[in-house]
Amino acid sequence: MPLSPTDAIVGPAARAGVGVGAFNVVQLEHAEAIVSGAEAADRPVILQISENTVRYHGGLEPIGLATLAVARAARVPVAVHLDHARSADLVHEAVRLGCCSVMFDASAFPYKENLRATREIAEYCHARDVWVEAELGEVGGKDGAHAPGVRTDPAEARDFVAATGVDALAVAVGSSHAMTTRDAVLDFALIAALRDAVAVPLVLHGSSGVADAELVRAVAAGMTKVNVSTHLNQRFTRAARTYLDAHPSAVDPRRYLGPARDAVADAVTHLLGVLHGGRG
Repeated sequence: MPLSPTDAIVGPAARAGVGVGAFNVVQLEHAEAIVSGAEAADRPVILQISENTVRYHGGLEPIGLATLAVARAARVPVAVHLDHARSADLVHEAVRLGCCSVMFDASAFPYKENLRATREIAEYCHARDVWVEAELGEVGGKDGAHAPGVRTDPAEARDFVAATGVDALAVAVGSSHAMTTRDAVLDFALIAALRDAVAVPLVLHGSSGVADAELVRAVAAGMTKVNVSTHLNQRFTRAARTYLDAHPSAVDPRRYLGPARDAVADAVTHLLGVLHGGRG
């Protein structure tokens, strides 16, 4: 199946009131696992490459081209997305490489500067048929995301979307990046208010810290694109560690990366069911 535009995945899901899984790729095994899990669930999926992962690989092209190749060979619709890019140059490179969408993150800047920079990125990407996600509010570390004053204001979100022309908005509603426990407390009333305020799909970052039942509620309240990274990395690492503990003399990475890849695929299959009507 050919590489799919992100809007062809997110748009129908938003209209149907179901969630879309967007899972972060750290290395080739992640991309393979995520697509395998999506194929088992028979659901579309978004493969995400973060700016941190680009830095880890020394550039976007090696991991980007590999991820695009895995996506193009999939039996379900797959989009490839640049996640949390803070550099305009990296956004431009992702567009040239063939990524379907980008998330430009200027949320740490004051509102007016965020708006200006995001509008410039949106204009650049839309001229090249690339879908754009932005962030308003701060989905930061565990403490910051729960501190007063960092959550997204619905009226400000409405004005921001209208002024920038972005295609989706990541909002701060109580989740946090890099959580290793699934006990984040989401503000469902705020999600519903944001859904009513803006005309584009909402994105939940930091979803690794959100339990299955709360993910179901979040989608019902108005979330569409749901980003997961740390939860999959936990599964990956646990499976690799289990194999190595049982086989201390192992030296072939395929022996422990294979089970790790399978564990991620199983987690993706489960989460896609949760996001699509709670059938996990």
